[in-house]
Amino acid sequence: MAAAYIVDAVRTAGGRRNGRLSQVSPADLGAVVINALLQRNAIDPALIEDVIFGCVSQIGPQTFNMARTAILASDLPIEVPGVTIDRQCGSGQQAIHFAAQAVMSGTQDVIIAGGVENMSMTPIGSPLLVAAKAGMRGPFDGEAISSRYPGFDFSQFVGAERMAEKYKVTRDELDDFAYQSHMKGAAAYDDNRFDREIVPMTVEVEGQQVEHNVDEGLRRNASLDAIKELEPLQAGGLITAASASQICDGAAATLIVSERALKQYGFTPLAKIHEMTVVGSDPTMVLEGPIPATQKILQRSGLKIEDIALYEVNEAFGSVPLAWKNAIGADLDRLNVNGGAQALGHPLGATGAKLMATLAYELIRRKERYGLLAICEGLGTANATIIENMQL
Repeated sequence: MAAAYIVDAVRTAGGRRNGRLSQVSPADLGAVVINALLQRNAIDPALIEDVIFGCVSQIGPQTFNMARTAILASDLPIEVPGVTIDRQCGSGQQAIHFAAQAVMSGTQDVIIAGGVENMSMTPIGSPLLVAAKAGMRGPFDGEAISSRYPGFDFSQFVGAERMAEKYKVTRDELDDFAYQSHMKGAAAYDDNRFDREIVPMTVEVEGQQVEHNVDEGLRRNASLDAIKELEPLQAGGLITAASASQICDGAAATLIVSERALKQYGFTPLAKIHEMTVVGSDPTMVLEGPIPATQKILQRSGLKIEDIALYEVNEAFGSVPLAWKNAIGADLDRLNVNGGAQALGHPLGATGAKLMATLAYELIRRKERYGLLAICEGLGTANATIIENMQL
């Protein structure tokens, strides 16, 4: 059977809301990770056959085909095409899936897949807000969908609370998981675990040129007691600012190649894409998709959850990976071992590629074979990917 390989995976360090990356254009952020892949692998830019980027808020600086504007800002020749996709929070992971499917089909051999989101410059929900001000209808105003789901706004905040309630996740568990996200992130930096994935950038801060190479949202001094004192985001709820993902600016990209390209160009792969899937689930739960996606991918791969050494389940809200753990029967000690979006940020369209980089390098570091990535997405969809370490 045809195979797809991840040759390299890179990301920028995340910028917090209105932080160091807030004034860096999304095209320039995308160019940073594209150029890093070209330079690190000494690859002829003309060999890249497509760039597939995820981006969620496609408006203003992130519109007019985000992948193509990143190409035009990069060292790639103008002959390289690009396409931008929206699978909500899993867009970067879906970009990798589409790239893998292309090389497995034999129609292409070398693709850059990833994503970008500057959430400071294009705040979450911007397309809806701008459209509403212009008098346009919303996505749920159609007669058919509104009659099927009358009065339902598909809020992720509501979904996060429903996940906690359905899967019996407590406030204490949420608070501890949020705290541990920061502690695990700090430990990862102390152990230099992010060195291979983060591309340092020079940015201007208060008139000075500084190197940006650390996720800006990480709080080394996070206090569990302080987290426990936070008010919930919704009256009577469990989710607080600490157990929600951080708004984040950043980009990430992977180099995906076919087996033919692997041999022809002498690439050394990080990982092989062992299996991938995407599912739909109840949109009123909003964030439940990683559970059926994991169940499906395990069935398709013939693996059991015990066979998977590491799991990255995006911390859009702490209730999602904790509910996933409870439903799947997964080992908490293997989950988001280097911290997650509660500490390191969730740059929407880039997150799938960002987490793929973290997963691939941690499998290599630990000398483990299989890793799983799953991301919840708006309206009840989810991607899941199992990768296999090729450097054992």
